[in-house]
Amino acid sequence: MNSVVLDASAVMAVLNQEVGAERLTHSLLVGACCSSVNVAEVLGKLVERGIQPADAWDNVTAVVPQILPFSAQHARTAGSLITQTRPSGLSLGDRACLALALALDAPVYTADRSWKNLKLAIAIHVIR
Repeated sequence: MNSVVLDASAVMAVLNQEVGAERLTHSLLVGACCSSVNVAEVLGKLVERGIQPADAWDNVTAVVPQILPFSAQHARTAGSLITQTRPSGLSLGDRACLALALALDAPVYTADRSWKNLKLAIAIHVIR
């Protein structure tokens, strides 16, 4: 079982050495996973910045040891979360991350402050 799920914003915080990234310690990251949807989001942001796709992939996989597929069950959960998360402005990628965390019953880490008011059956850690 994975110990934590990372949102795209948390992965970007680590890669960019942003404020809050220090909360994602090596011991925490060793057991981390990320939805394939969120990995695609991070890769896209890195490639937009001019990083070659292969290098972007290497950067992401250096932070995220396990990338899990977005399943039909995750899609169902992510879609079901729309009314609960709309007031906080969460995207499909955000809901994909939450769906994975709910499926794994694992805490989730994000840099997105709007998540702090969500009331879900998992622990949500906002890193800044």
